[in-house]
Amino acid sequence: MEVNPPKQEHLLALKVMRLTKPTLFTNIPVTCEEKDLPGDLFNQLMRDDPSTVNGAEILMLGEMLTLPQNFGNIFLGETFSSYISVHNDSNQVVKDILVKADLQTSSQRLNLSASNAAVAELKPDCCIDDVIHHEVKEIGTHILVCAVSYTTQGGEKMYFRKFFKFQVLKPLDVKTKFYNAESDLSSVTDEVFLEAQIQNITTSPMFMEKVSLEPSIMYNVAELNSVTQAGECVTTFGSRTYLQPMDTRQYLYCLKPKKEFAEKAGIIKGVTVIGKLDIVWKTNLGERGRLQTSQLQRMAPGYGDVRLSLEAIPDTVILEEPFHITCKITNCSSERTMDLVLEMCNTNSIHWCGISGRQLGKLHPSSSLCLALTLLSSVQGLQSVSGLRLTDTFLKRTYEYDDIAQVCVVSSATKVES
Repeated sequence: MEVNPPKQEHLLALKVMRLTKPTLFTNIPVTCEEKDLPGDLFNQLMRDDPSTVNGAEILMLGEMLTLPQNFGNIFLGETFSSYISVHNDSNQVVKDILVKADLQTSSQRLNLSASNAAVAELKPDCCIDDVIHHEVKEIGTHILVCAVSYTTQGGEKMYFRKFFKFQVLKPLDVKTKFYNAESDLSSVTDEVFLEAQIQNITTSPMFMEKVSLEPSIMYNVAELNSVTQAGECVTTFGSRTYLQPMDTRQYLYCLKPKKEFAEKAGIIKGVTVIGKLDIVWKTNLGERGRLQTSQLQRMAPGYGDVRLSLEAIPDTVILEEPFHITCKITNCSSERTMDLVLEMCNTNSIHWCGISGRQLGKLHPSSSLCLALTLLSSVQGLQSVSGLRLTDTFLKRTYEYDDIAQVCVVSSATKVES
């Protein structure tokens, strides 16, 4: 009959505790009106309570701190800190103690131990302490693996390890939109506007310390999130830049091509990488978090073979009276000459004055020509200028241009009164 030897108990004990800052004490105030039976009793009890704020006793937030009662949430971009202690619970001296702490993520395994050297000996009731820090850079399941190896007085080598699993959550929801502005209508080296929408998806408010855009090598960036008041630059979000849970804030940036790249229209036209956002925030009692987005990419502006842009157009015109606009037509091709014919198609509200189907002549590669056109509107209100057609007689290809711009059409009486 085979008998298994009893399992030997370990001489060392391992304790792991996450290090987090305390939180402000919260209480539930109980009040009543003076004419009720308790009278002023509840209010007096709250005033005598040392955990309440003097003069603001009915607020739930107190002025005392409470230690963390649970593991808490860990968010991407924050620093995970943990205290690791190995204690000798036995009555004998333990030798060659090696404590190793690894963090296992879905993609890698990281060594967080401050030192990989073994401790020569550990006497009874003594301990080995270590504090590890790690900036969390991945979302999802993380496993802290703590392994301890040592040698007993009898020369037996012992080994054990413990696993601590936790989830890393997403703190912010970041959405971006790009707008291609036409700062220079004769080329494609236009400004790019970036709108970044940042939403706090945690359960506590955040103090937004910094939200900046690090542009790519071809662009300079200007932040459009401040205004000048009384000679001072003031943020558009006010003096307290707190972001409450589930609140969203919009940041705007303008990117301009650098001078050395602005002259190379072909290079700028194909640029899709704009830069990346750098976001720094603080929570609770100053716990800092930081996120950097991946390189933001936009769809490069494409104008086709022919680009039509407006050089001049009035904001307001008078009903049934002719007004003038100036258009610029650019051959965006770098190789092919075009032979263009201009056609003007009337709409229900906008009517073109002049000859439709006239020859514009040949337009060489990367060249432009300006046209002065006359229109009138038969309908009041905000009207869209549409109905221009350009036909390349070489390729028998027609380019349609609708909703080129908008004008406000008013009656002559309204114009006189204004």
